[in-house]
Amino acid sequence: MPPSTASTTDAAKTSAPSGGVQSLERAFDLLERMADAGGEVGLSELSASSGLPLPTIHRLMRTLVACGYVRQQANRRYALGPRLIRLGESASRLLGTWARPYLARLVEETGETANMALLDGDEIVYVAQVPSKHSMRMFTEVGRRVLPHSTGVGKALLAHTPADEVRALLARTGMPAATDKTITTADGFLTALEEVRRLGYAIDDNEQEIGVRCLAVPVPDSPTAAAISISGPAGRVTEAATDKIVPMLQQVATELSQVLASSGPAA
Repeated sequence: MPPSTASTTDAAKTSAPSGGVQSLERAFDLLERMADAGGEVGLSELSASSGLPLPTIHRLMRTLVACGYVRQQANRRYALGPRLIRLGESASRLLGTWARPYLARLVEETGETANMALLDGDEIVYVAQVPSKHSMRMFTEVGRRVLPHSTGVGKALLAHTPADEVRALLARTGMPAATDKTITTADGFLTALEEVRRLGYAIDDNEQEIGVRCLAVPVPDSPTAAAISISGPAGRVTEAATDKIVPMLQQVATELSQVLASSGPAA
């Protein structure tokens, strides 16, 4: 997935739209830039990336530190603060709630378990699931974290990430084999991502669990990197079934994207 929208058009970031509160816009922009930079930055880096003067950034960061959303490290750099964790957890739960009706539709149309997952740091976290009605079905606990290299959602989420960033992520996490089908080399994973870009969807073919296949697509233009998937026994999620299931996944992902992106004007 491409980087978050914090990296887009600096000019739009430094002036609040009509009716907006400029200091709030700037503060949230700085938080997003910190997240894009790995969670810890210096004031000069924020000034260079945002175009804001150092005194303005220093004033905003002092406020964020006082509120607990940012903390100043011993090395004088600034890091994202612990109060953001509670906000993120609540937002993830709401995201799962919003997604559930769309996942339920996928279950009705495909017969298989439907999932939604996010890229959280270097890991994949499942935030919503609606189980299949079949007696033999896949189950992934909401909140479960997995490494991206062995999952369909991981491939879908990383397909458009620059290769050097993917290599760096894989170097940090390692690539342990969950099965004998798991991709365990960076070159092999990058080749798989090329195939995702070519096809428009990702496949986990017995790579996380023997006997299980998963099909996944990213949620386009999502505020945070997200993907949806269906998973089921390999005997049901066949190549023939893939041709029918993928268009359904893509349609639901588009509709979900529109819901997540919509924000009505304040009254």
